[in-house]
Amino acid sequence: MWYNEAMRLPEEYVQEMRSLFQEEADAFFSSLNEEPVSALRVNTRKISVEDFLKISPFHLTPVPWCNSGFYYDRTERPGTHPYYHAGLYYIQEPSAMIPAEILPMSEGNRILDACCAPGGKSTQLACRMQEGSLLVSNDISASRQNATLKNIERFGIAESIVTISDLKEFIRKTDILFDRILVDGPCSGEGMFRKDHTLAEAWEKKPSAAYTEIQKDIVKKALQLLKPGGFIVYSTCTFSLCENEEIVRFMKEICPDLELIDLHESFPYFDKGVLPGLEGCLRIYPHKVRGEGHFAALLHRRDSQCSEEKQKEKPETFRAASLSDFLKHIQKELDPARIVRNKDRVLLESEGTSAFSGIRTLRSGLLLGTMKNDRFEPSQHLAFSLKGDEFDQVIRLEPGDERVQKYLRGETVFTDSEARGWVLVCAGDYPLGFGICRDKVIKNKIDKAWRKI
Repeated sequence: MWYNEAMRLPEEYVQEMRSLFQEEADAFFSSLNEEPVSALRVNTRKISVEDFLKISPFHLTPVPWCNSGFYYDRTERPGTHPYYHAGLYYIQEPSAMIPAEILPMSEGNRILDACCAPGGKSTQLACRMQEGSLLVSNDISASRQNATLKNIERFGIAESIVTISDLKEFIRKTDILFDRILVDGPCSGEGMFRKDHTLAEAWEKKPSAAYTEIQKDIVKKALQLLKPGGFIVYSTCTFSLCENEEIVRFMKEICPDLELIDLHESFPYFDKGVLPGLEGCLRIYPHKVRGEGHFAALLHRRDSQCSEEKQKEKPETFRAASLSDFLKHIQKELDPARIVRNKDRVLLESEGTSAFSGIRTLRSGLLLGTMKNDRFEPSQHLAFSLKGDEFDQVIRLEPGDERVQKYLRGETVFTDSEARGWVLVCAGDYPLGFGICRDKVIKNKIDKAWRKI
């Protein structure tokens, strides 16, 4: 294909993007042949946007998602201008301005930029932080932190600390917690292929999946450093689900107190997250906006401890009408004293859980499902824990029935059953997941993560 030849894109990457973008794929690939846009961000610590525009020698147009960001003509070369050396602005890819822009700020915040080098987002955070706040700009790479220090100095930032450390060193200091954390994680860089063609070659040697464990390790440590009531932004410059929504879901699993904040009302030109329940994530696509590819999610930590290394508060036993109604369908005894709610998740706790207090725990017992407002939604975990005769409404399909494949793909399935409401869909006697049956039509409720693509 012409774009594959022009960009030297790995075929596996091309197929992944076609799967992601579907009918928009051609528009996406066409955008990769367009010239990247360039932008700068005004250092509002030194000069207001209004005053900068009065003295700017450049032809500037606003970046919609950043009040201090402006596109410029690449032929004007603002990096060589004295204003740049004076620290009046930072040259930054426009989409990269969004992560620091969406992190809420208030007075007296202790702020951590966890993977900060070369420091562009740190300078943006410093411009936005309020009175009495402190910025800690951290990266594990000593060589890359030299660039961070230069940018911190150029912006004239005094209320900051530049550190070179693994986040575990912060965790060991048990009195160090942060009100705000930005994790712009290392990633495969799929969103930057247009800007740097060499990244496509690097992707072939080290694709998206190679980064997921690194990303999980970083966000896990970051969450241990986040105060109750604090906010955390997770961002990348890539498209893959395993590096984006899957990491956000991982964060929510190890820290059930996390609430994903939907920002699309403020940023309607960005796409939504592509996994159920994670639509509030922001996806930035180069064929839709003037910028490179990016991903960002803002999460708020509501209450208690979420660290794996620290003991969680024991949830109270829980009952709700919608949960009770659903449990009537299950034909085996569940001890109601062990059913607990941990924020929106409803679990059947394992017996003897207290004996493992303080031990690494991602989940305590069986996840029965989630509460969406006052409505209970059973989990895939629960479906797999049941036998075919342990639910009162079962749709049994022969393994070779084409409807099995349709169900696994997440499609609607037709049936001759007169069942109404929740049904357990089985291949033979073996549960595949849940659905809701109305008028002989099964609305598919299989978890998207389990669907057959």
